[in-house]
Amino acid sequence: MYCKLKSCLLAIFLMLPFIGLAQTPKSFVESLNDSNAWVDSVFDKLNRRERIAQLFMVRAHTDKGKAYEDSVGRVIKKEGIGGLVFFQGGPGRQAILTNEYQSRSKVPLLIAMDAEWGLGMRLDSTVSFPYQMTLGAIQDNNLIYEMGRQVALDFQRLGMHVNFAPDADINNNPKNPVIGYRSFGDNKFNVATKAGAYMKGLQDNKVMVSIKHFPGHGDTDVDSHYDLPQLPFSRARLDSLEIYPFKELIKQGASGVMVAHMNIPALDNTKNLPSTLSKPIVTGILKEDLGFKGLIFSDAMEMKGVVKFFPDGEADVRAIIAGNDVIELSENTARAVRLVRKAIRTKRLSWEQVNESVRKVLTAKYWVGLDNVQPLKTTDVAAELNRAEALVLNQRLADAAVTVLNSDSQIRNLDKNKRTALVSMGPATLTTFQNMLKPDLGNSLNFLLSKNASAEDIANVTRELRDYDQIIVAIHDLRKRPAAALDFNDGMKLFIAELAKMNSTMVLFANPYTIAGLPGIERAKTILVNYQNSEEAQRASAKVIAGKLKASGKLPVSVSANFKNGDGITQ
Repeated sequence: MYCKLKSCLLAIFLMLPFIGLAQTPKSFVESLNDSNAWVDSVFDKLNRRERIAQLFMVRAHTDKGKAYEDSVGRVIKKEGIGGLVFFQGGPGRQAILTNEYQSRSKVPLLIAMDAEWGLGMRLDSTVSFPYQMTLGAIQDNNLIYEMGRQVALDFQRLGMHVNFAPDADINNNPKNPVIGYRSFGDNKFNVATKAGAYMKGLQDNKVMVSIKHFPGHGDTDVDSHYDLPQLPFSRARLDSLEIYPFKELIKQGASGVMVAHMNIPALDNTKNLPSTLSKPIVTGILKEDLGFKGLIFSDAMEMKGVVKFFPDGEADVRAIIAGNDVIELSENTARAVRLVRKAIRTKRLSWEQVNESVRKVLTAKYWVGLDNVQPLKTTDVAAELNRAEALVLNQRLADAAVTVLNSDSQIRNLDKNKRTALVSMGPATLTTFQNMLKPDLGNSLNFLLSKNASAEDIANVTRELRDYDQIIVAIHDLRKRPAAALDFNDGMKLFIAELAKMNSTMVLFANPYTIAGLPGIERAKTILVNYQNSEEAQRASAKVIAGKLKASGKLPVSVSANFKNGDGITQ
């Protein structure tokens, strides 16, 4: 009996790897090779106009009122578009509206959101995870995978299927006005690795990605929302740097890629032609050279970078001719569909290419479960999105990002009994950072200074600080989008330099590039960089200073001659 049992157990043990393989769901890209009865059935029921309409995603909001919402509903019903991109609003309202919109559509809608740092990027009452620049400082990529998983759970709760993330741009231009803090940094290996972790967390949980902005938007000083940037670099440079993360993520099974609106003469020398509309770039490089088989999304087609030189719907047609599968936010989808049909009649475009993209879109809908679309639960939406595990992870991410520069001597030598000044620059009221440190530093006093403090205010604070043994200075960027240059007045910037010489601990709740615009700050013995002004970041730095948390972050970008990529004291 024992031998038989032992033999059975051995057989089961040997079969386990194969059982695991059998249960592992296919990736979207792998599923494109399978025959699919649902896809065939839906495709066959669509007329030619309806097939073309499947290639378009339109804008949706829940913060613009009923008239706007109804107008989107009419477009869904009348034009039969393939999907939606939700923007600002609230999660409960979006769940209700999603049910309404899905009920109006002949073919279930593929729903996307630009949620690089989670739903909080667009929706109120939801979790905002750290910006990708903050994530770039983290050394444990498992945390970033887990963030991807949590974002995927949020998408599933709201009936969404595609996250226009992660951002795979290498931000090697500190003056970049549109990427910056949205990038994992300026090191191509770090960007590829961290983008891969985020991507895998999403895709392992049945949410598609759209890695962006191919072939790389990091080294521009023009925002393509307002004009057409130009990348003046050689093909060799682009292959070795900008394209590298995309190449790696495609190897790892990226389900989607978003193409940027940039003019790149080395890849296509057509004057004023955005990369989105370039067949040599979209088909030649992305599809053929890199072998990408997944969904290709255009960047928003309402942006000036693409419609400036190709107005009146011509950009939409050229984007499909170039090889894009999904046209995001056309200025006029009905017009675009008409123009695409005309392009087919005049032999600029073939039905074979269009049908291939339509089948790919329908396969995506099948892969995310839209063959069996179910109404969303519309109660307790915000409560269920603010899960305890997501909130705990958010703090863990902030904790893991804290970066200590120069040395940690000020932290190690902090005397909790000495008179300590807690100076917060920027906020008008006491901060989370100050409130958290107060119990540990009983003999401390709080100071607040506006970012535009007068010379008299600065002089008054300077006099008072002479009576303190220890000074901890927190610099807060209160802007929603932390730019590369701090918006403090010159007097405040000079004051920061003076404080750095006064044996102060400097704590930066701002974009790391702001260090370059604060000459003299490098004289501080200890600088803590937190990358953004979130509540979680403030709690994290307070814990590090109080000795309750060891800092482990590393700079994901080079910000000055003194502080380079990879710098950071591991405590």
